[in-house]
Parts: sequence; C-alpha cells; structure tokens
Amino acid sequence: MRAIRVASAALLTATALTLTAPTASAAVTGEEQNVTAFGFSVSPTTIAAGGTVTLNVDGCDGDTKVTSGVFDDTTIPKGQKSATAQVFWDAKPGAMYEVTFTCNGSNPGSDKTDLTIATGRPDGAHTVHKGVKAGIGGSLGGLDLHEIALGSALILGALGTAYYKTRRRTGEDS
Repeated sequence: MRAIRVASAALLTATALTLTAPTASAAVTGEEQNVTAFGFSVSPTTIAAGGTVTLNVDGCDGDTKVTSGVFDDTTIPKGQKSATAQVFWDAKPGAMYEVTFTCNGSNPGSDKTDLTIATGRPDGAHTVHKGVKAGIGGSLGGLDLHEIALGSALILGALGTAYYKTRRRTGEDS
C-alpha cells in the first residue's frame, strides 16, 4: 500500500515539473530576441493570406531592407520608421515565415523574426459575397449506374429472402 502512495506522489511531481518547464523556457527566449543595435518588429505577428503587415524599425540611420518568402522585398528608407507589405494570397495557412531586417546604416546588422499565417482571409479584402450554394438534392445528385444496380440488387435480395422465409411449406405440414 505504501508503494502505491510513493509511486503516485512521484508521478504527480513529474507531471507538475513537465507542465511548468515550457513556461520557464518561453520566458527565457522572449528576453533574447533583439540582439542587434537596432530595433525591429512586424505588426501583426499573425496575419491571414492577402493581409497587410506593418514593418517597423528603430535605431537604423540608413535604409533598412526587409525580406521574406511571404511578401515582396521592402525597403524602409532612411529617416522613416515603418513601411507596409502585402502578404501573398497563396501563403500557406498555419505556416510560419522568417522576416529578415537588414540595416545598411552606420550600425549595420541583420536579424530575423517570425510571421505566422492564420487561416481565413482578412476582413473585406477581395471577398466576393455570393448566395448560398444549395446543391441539387440527394436523390438526383450524381446518378451512377453502378450504385443504382447495387441498390436494386440489395432490394431484390431482401424481398427474395423475405418471400423464402414466409412462404408456406406444404411438405412439412402434417
């Protein structure tokens, strides 16, 4: 009985440690993101395909080139702190893309951040509102000769079995 209590306590402790470990590691990674001499960000960090993101840079005294596989290369000119870019319509929902900021000023450097593609489309962007497509009905949609023949065979088999089981057997009546 004592062994069960010890095993239960050990399992409970291991589960608690396992569940709290990801939170601690996430806090450490959040502190180490901006290691360059200039600041940068993408807003929002999660966007639907076809949406527009704002690319921000701070502390770069030259042109900043922003590249990613999910939008066209963009340059933030010297003296400006932001630019916008439109995410490609064919971006894969749920995918995470790297966005690279490269400062070409007196403090050159390059660093990356992530941009996540959400499911769906942004509100009001290239949406065409059509009526509901109702279909043509279950009994007429896609009539297939093989399905009709199989259904007919099943019905005839059921009727034949019912007739065989319910008919009166004259030879066995005494």
